[in-house]
Amino acid sequence: MAKVKQWLKYGLIAFLIFYLISQPEASADVIQTGLGGLMGAAESLSRFVNALSV
Repeated sequence: MAKVKQWLKYGLIAFLIFYLISQPEASADVIQTGLGGLMGAAESLSRFVNALSV
């Protein structure tokens, strides 16, 4: 079972590298969307902590 997980991990990494090379615009959009989501989550957490301290 461990070998299957290892091969799946390698396959996923290979697919991501292939996707980044073959579709640079689409992969940039995916990364930009992901970072936007993380920024939104960080902003929400910051507002929550600030509301607790008031």
